[in-house]
Amino acid sequence: MPIIKSAIERVRVNEKAQVRNAAQMSTMRTTIKKFEAAKTAGADNLDALFKDAISAIDRAHSKGLIKANKAARDKSRLSARYAK
Repeated sequence: MPIIKSAIERVRVNEKAQVRNAAQMSTMRTTIKKFEAAKTAGADNLDALFKDAISAIDRAHSKGLIKANKAARDKSRLSARYAK
């Protein structure tokens, strides 16, 4: 455990950020899985699920959780699955 006051604060801030980032990544993964499951099952609400998944990927990228290339790759894969 750090002794310096600023280092203690950084530990506290980093823990909060880690929890926030983990929740955001989990949300992104969940929306992608929901879309893929609905596509496999032939659900009616594919449009809404596709939009939600793309939005979640863009949100994760804008917050710096994933890199631009991963965001583009994931969206491309989703689009290819959506078109089939």
